Amino acid sequence: MSGKGGVGKSSVTALLGGDLTKKGYQVGILDADITGPSIPKMFGIHAQVDLVENFFLPPEKHGIKMMSVNFLLGNENDPVIWRSPVIIRAVKDFWVKCAWGDLDYLLIDLPPGTGDVPLTVMQSIPLQGMIVVSSPHDVTVMIVKKAIQMAKKVGIPVLALVENMSYFSCPCCGQTTPVFGKSKVREVAQGAGIPLTAVLPLDPCLAMLQEEGKIFDYSLKEDLSALLGRREEQK
Repeated sequence: MSGKGGVGKSSVTALLGGDLTKKGYQVGILDADITGPSIPKMFGIHAQVDLVENFFLPPEKHGIKMMSVNFLLGNENDPVIWRSPVIIRAVKDFWVKCAWGDLDYLLIDLPPGTGDVPLTVMQSIPLQGMIVVSSPHDVTVMIVKKAIQMAKKVGIPVLALVENMSYFSCPCCGQTTPVFGKSKVREVAQGAGIPLTAVLPLDPCLAMLQEEGKIFDYSLKEDLSALLGRREEQK
């Protein structure tokens, strides 16, 4: 979750899913961003979901099961022009009418804002925790704080804060530049009582792999799975 659009919620979800899968866990990703789905693009999946006995069979790639509204559209570029009640029903169906099987982790990629869909997910699905994604922008930090407060008011533990696009590292000299301002991740985390943080760079390589549908191939420098607040061990 973030509250703010364009800060990398889907990227962090996809990277975390890949990190956990590479460590031997069974992972699913529920794309709850109904009007702006991006998980299928990042993994290079162009599929139509199968329906068996009224259950969706989620497409799978790299061992990760995924469910997104793009799998239900005749053309993945078609807009989803739905009112909130229909969007909410779709998110609930992705949870209760999808054959997820025996998963260790189900990651949910939320849309921007603190409205109907995040509230529905928090109240309808037994979440074990929330990872909040931010960037160094002051406007983003202000909105992210609202999302943190929302999670706390609904009773969802905030496990970690990820600051995306925190800096750019020059490929020639290695010098780092805070393109969007000074990092605020530790300050915000400390003020909100969030125990764990991670910092991700503004990386052209990641952007390229996302465009090519190969985000699974990205090499993480941060151990994102450690943000789940417990020791992760290989199966």
